[in-house]
Amino acid sequence: MMNLTSKKMAAVVLAVTVAISLSACSNWSKRDRNTALGAGAGAIGGAVLSDGSALGTLGGAAVGGVIGHQVSK
Repeated sequence: MMNLTSKKMAAVVLAVTVAISLSACSNWSKRDRNTALGAGAGAIGGAVLSDGSALGTLGGAAVGGVIGHQVSK
């Protein structure tokens, strides 16, 4: 089981990776960027709330992606 420090470190690494990845996609539309950002934020939230379970992470990414897509309409 992951301790709190490991969870925080994993969340920070994931957030930095997503930010660096998205910086390479400057020609994306606003909707595409918001969808990707929502999915990344949802994945982080899902991982933290579900104690790092894969299902919680994927569920959070899916919900975050849908919300990010809808916000940019």
